[in-house]
Amino acid sequence: MDFVRTPDECFTDLPDWPFEPSYADVAPGLRMAWHEAGPADGPVIVCLHGNPSWSYLYRRMLPIFAAAGYRAIAPDLIGFGRSDKPTAIEDYTYAAHVEWVRELLFDRLDLREVTLVGQDWGGAIGIRLVAEHPDRFAAVVAANTILLTGEDALGEAFDAYLEFAMTSPVYPVGLIVRGANARPVPDEVVAAYDAPFPDQTFQAGARAFTPLVPISTDNPAVPANLAAWERLEQWTKPWLNAYSDGDPITAPWAVRFAERIPGAAGQPHVTIEGAGHFLQEDRGEELATVVVEWLAGQSTGQSTGQSTGQSTG
Repeated sequence: MDFVRTPDECFTDLPDWPFEPSYADVAPGLRMAWHEAGPADGPVIVCLHGNPSWSYLYRRMLPIFAAAGYRAIAPDLIGFGRSDKPTAIEDYTYAAHVEWVRELLFDRLDLREVTLVGQDWGGAIGIRLVAEHPDRFAAVVAANTILLTGEDALGEAFDAYLEFAMTSPVYPVGLIVRGANARPVPDEVVAAYDAPFPDQTFQAGARAFTPLVPISTDNPAVPANLAAWERLEQWTKPWLNAYSDGDPITAPWAVRFAERIPGAAGQPHVTIEGAGHFLQEDRGEELATVVVEWLAGQSTGQSTGQSTGQSTG
């Protein structure tokens, strides 16, 4: 497997990003990065980003988690951020991403009693790990994410984006993030999302993700996702849906998770208002506060509503 490694200088002077990376190999010679904040002995929150962002997406949330006493860990998926980037699209599979994250979280960091915060592909990967390794997780926060089994069409907007990702000669990552937000994204923040990708050689992972979405029953990820759903329907630990009001593609999944997962029953699920697909970028502080207050309620055996959103049932 050939891969490239984004030069460190690409990440200098990023706005609101004081976090230094740590690294571990998740395959021979393949290095995965993570950033963390908070006490090393605190309860663990793992924040998984989606496509085509990186852990910079969580820059407003990590300090709030840390201030509440949590050890907040934000990995960069392989192909993103400061992690290594295989250069061939075929090197990226759903199963490979699940295994790379598993290797980091469990074999390298030996994390236990994890609260997952997963958005977009970060949720689709993290929820698979929850289903396959339930003993490692204490709670789940699903945010604008899905877990497909090949039976759901995602609509014309997704189809258009799939065509764009596979055929466009230019793949402007920062502008893609900007376009999926409800709030204005400043130019310097757009540049921070572009930082891991100094040229197209570094973008295979970002382009590969969209065609990996299991939108047909012959997708190779379908059997594992079906098995995951069987296990999730037995999941009784706390599960919170925190979706935005501006992401119609993922919105139906808040209801689906709430209906099918026992641990989601009776939870104060919220809709984060004034946010698009990347709700961490639009309303990161609000989302982090929702998570902290919800976890505090779980620890005291209480179910509390949130002032930042509206109940989704």
